[in-house]
Amino acid sequence: MKRAYKYRFYPTPEQAEELARTFGCVRLVYNKALEERTRAYSTEGRRVSYMESSAALTAWKRTGELGFLNEVSSVPLQQALRHLQAAFANFFAKRAKYPTFKSKRKSRASAEYTRSAFRWRDGQVTLAKMDAPLDIVWSRPLPEGAEPSTVTVSKDAAGRWFVSLLVEETIRPLDPTGGTVGVDAGITSLVTLSTGEKVANPRHERADRRVLAKAQRNLARKAKGSSNRAKARAKVARVYARITDRRRDFLHKLSTRLVRENQTVVIEDLTVRNMVRNHSLARAISDVSWRELRGMLEYKAAWYGREVIAIDRWFPSSKLCSACGTMHDAMPLNVRSWECVCGAVHDRDVNAARNILAAGLAER
Repeated sequence: MKRAYKYRFYPTPEQAEELARTFGCVRLVYNKALEERTRAYSTEGRRVSYMESSAALTAWKRTGELGFLNEVSSVPLQQALRHLQAAFANFFAKRAKYPTFKSKRKSRASAEYTRSAFRWRDGQVTLAKMDAPLDIVWSRPLPEGAEPSTVTVSKDAAGRWFVSLLVEETIRPLDPTGGTVGVDAGITSLVTLSTGEKVANPRHERADRRVLAKAQRNLARKAKGSSNRAKARAKVARVYARITDRRRDFLHKLSTRLVRENQTVVIEDLTVRNMVRNHSLARAISDVSWRELRGMLEYKAAWYGREVIAIDRWFPSSKLCSACGTMHDAMPLNVRSWECVCGAVHDRDVNAARNILAAGLAER
């Protein structure tokens, strides 16, 4: 299967300038093609194909106004059109919303290079229009004998440069295990397992909340358009990047552990988008990143021959006694432990995790 390996790198001033120019051209081509497709559909009622957009790109390059598009590699520009085509395909298939324009400030700055636009030699990557290879920090090795088929270069809001190498890799499934586990997501405990174990919520955002607030106040005092405001904005971005990196690292370790130890993992099909409408809990819910954890569990299970089952979001896991099956009418959030009529005393979260596991196994 195809797998991406992401590394940080440090470009030279010339490489940074070339990449910044490429990012701008990619964004311009994407937005201009999106504008043309929207106009054609709203005024003529027709869909513009990828081939038409590609022909339009060639015409744009021949104009005096957009002649600068010839100064960067043509491959990232063509890839931008392919990404737009995929966005429209997802929209018409009702898998996504209508494509939106890319913003210089809010959108991720990136460019994708296919095999014809970079050179892979002696474990080094040299992009088109560049004389020297990228100074990549190889934090982990690529699979032996693997050669990248696609290279994606990006820069985040904190000013860090990353390169993602897409390679073909054979991933050996893990040895089968009889373990099964139900996972109940929470806020005080990030997850509670049907085994009775509770994984504490690291609360990464809360830990850096004071530093973040100070950086945001400093940003608010800077004059718009000034260089000092740009520096303050970068400092806020670095704080956010620290929070995101720590959270993702924790979720990776947790998801890998659950997949390695269990053949089947049962989770709830939570609608996080609706849950964050509760303004009292929105910040805490966003910090735990349940949706990201679920995504990690699913793709790692597919890699290693495991199974992830998501039960119905309306399943009353907290109200149901896992010992006798008695359903209770109400179970307020402030009730953390309770006793059933059968005499069983339950921890709310552990009981819910056990019910989730039983419901998932019953759906097989």
